[in-house]
Amino acid sequence: MRRVHVTVRGEVQGVGYRYTLRMIAREAGASGWVRNRRDGSVEAEVEGTPAEVDEVLAWMAEGPPGSHVESATVTDAATTGERGFEVLPTQ
Repeated sequence: MRRVHVTVRGEVQGVGYRYTLRMIAREAGASGWVRNRRDGSVEAEVEGTPAEVDEVLAWMAEGPPGSHVESATVTDAATTGERGFEVLPTQ
């Protein structure tokens, strides 16, 4: 299993990024969470098999229609065994 922490910057708020990411992650079989940050970025943690995580990361680099991803910073994180993928409140 692999878990990553991701910060995405660009035009990624107000375009359905979080809710589409939740759908993509669930379809891929990955777990974790996503939330908006007050600085305009989107933050997420994604956990699953390396293939599941890679599938979600590939989508995150593009985002939904109407978004413009300028950068995505990915760092490894400790796995938690979390189940499900949720949208959390802005922080």
